[in-house]
Amino acid sequence: MNYQKYAPGYYPVPQGYSSWATKDHIEKAPQWCSVDLRDGNQALVVPMSLDEKLEFFKLLVKIGFKQIEVGFPAASDTEYEFVRTLIDNNMIPDDVTIQVLTQCRDHIIRKTFEAIEGAPSAVVHFYNSTSVAQRQQVFRKSPEEICKIATDGAELVKKLSQEFDGNFRFEYSPESFTGTEPEYALHVCNAVIDIMEPTPERPMIINLPSTVQMSMPHVYANQIEFFHNHLHKRDSVCISVHPHNDRGTGVADAELAMLAGAQQVECCLFGNGERTGNVDSITLAMNLYSHGVDPKLNFSNMPEICEVYERVTRMRVHERSPYAGALVFAAFSGSHQDAIAKGMDWHKHSDDSRWTCPYIPVDPVDIGRTYDADVIRINSQSGKGGIGFVLAQNYGFDLPAKMREELGYTVKSVSDRNHKELSTPEVYEVFCNTYLNKQDPLHITEIHFTRVDGLAANVDIEYNGKIHGCNSVGNGRLDAVTNAIKSVTGTDFALDYYSEHSLDSGSTSRAASYISINWPDGTTTWGAGTDTDIIQSGINALVSAFNNKF
Repeated sequence: MNYQKYAPGYYPVPQGYSSWATKDHIEKAPQWCSVDLRDGNQALVVPMSLDEKLEFFKLLVKIGFKQIEVGFPAASDTEYEFVRTLIDNNMIPDDVTIQVLTQCRDHIIRKTFEAIEGAPSAVVHFYNSTSVAQRQQVFRKSPEEICKIATDGAELVKKLSQEFDGNFRFEYSPESFTGTEPEYALHVCNAVIDIMEPTPERPMIINLPSTVQMSMPHVYANQIEFFHNHLHKRDSVCISVHPHNDRGTGVADAELAMLAGAQQVECCLFGNGERTGNVDSITLAMNLYSHGVDPKLNFSNMPEICEVYERVTRMRVHERSPYAGALVFAAFSGSHQDAIAKGMDWHKHSDDSRWTCPYIPVDPVDIGRTYDADVIRINSQSGKGGIGFVLAQNYGFDLPAKMREELGYTVKSVSDRNHKELSTPEVYEVFCNTYLNKQDPLHITEIHFTRVDGLAANVDIEYNGKIHGCNSVGNGRLDAVTNAIKSVTGTDFALDYYSEHSLDSGSTSRAASYISINWPDGTTTWGAGTDTDIIQSGINALVSAFNNKF
């Protein structure tokens, strides 16, 4: 790999524009602008149809985006028709502004205004590329000539906005900003601002896109602060950023840019966009949410958002996509599962309302996920804590610690043998088959208790296919049944552990019991039993523990 053919291609600002680095958090959400329907759509292998774009638009409105770039109307008939459909059918909510993109070219600007005529609220986003590479290689024009493209475009946009019917605001982007000398980009932007004459009541947007990521995020933030300090009419200008993700730092670019003075972020759901994509609006918003900042976007039904996105874009939400991926809350590791299970229990009984559960930065329930299906996942790497959590969360069984440990090894063995993750019902099936209400080779068919010199039991026991009647006594019901089993089977063992709890609520609730018994050879076997009668539940657990020896 010939690394020597590459060199840094970015243009840092002078020293003294890094005061943002003293800040350690973002205090409020930016103004969000979704570019899913334009930048995101043009990056799709198969662009969305009109109906798909309409459905996506409704989803973005439902999430809470108040500014949505809906297309490049001069690019195709579908783009143009989509914009007209929104306007002509009054489909734009009163609190939502649509945005359209146009190059600084005469006929494209005119076509754009035809598309948005009559719009209740629209941003005309015009741009031209200013980078050194584009000036030299693509346009072969001087800096002065490139600046004139921007100012000529601004003049025409301003003129047509007065000739066409509609409520218009304006945005300008020096495209390829990150490959442009900051002082020159500032000169071009200020020239455009001077023509557009924004006011605090009707501000314009200056968008500084990381069209191609060319530097580390702190360099981009320094560039934003430089502009924040030197733009004309700063109180009448909203600084926007549009980070792409070529270096994989789109989220970092946006967050540091906000610290440096950026007020708006242009973004896409799940980071869709050209090449490696745009900055992910979900990650940015949920990062704010996880720090206790209202993101002003609603991702409370993440599964629905994923479903619509995948269907209309034909893209896939990666399993590890932050916050939204199918596996981002999943813990397979035994130690992680144990910590999560204990953290969940702590939060359940704690008065602290803050979310601090180990390994899980936000409560999955907040975004429409569930603990049982999304958090604790069982495979050969899982541990007793996670397996116990799954049974407790879904079926109410609160297994003793040593029994959980033994079951854990059994479940992991099944997963390892089959080379697969086990679903919650499959884990429950292993538990039932291994411990619950087992009736072979021994089964108690009938039992009656009487109180004579302690507690007497008249027991009918089926053992190895034969029925045996037996009378026994003990200091309690379980002790009496234990003695009966010993008498019939000729075995010797000792009860080691017993616990029980209610499985359900109400008068017909079931009880769950857990018993371990020690054998003369030093082994221990466990059993579990359930019944609406707590005594019978304990007897079932005892019989299960006995049967697990044979």
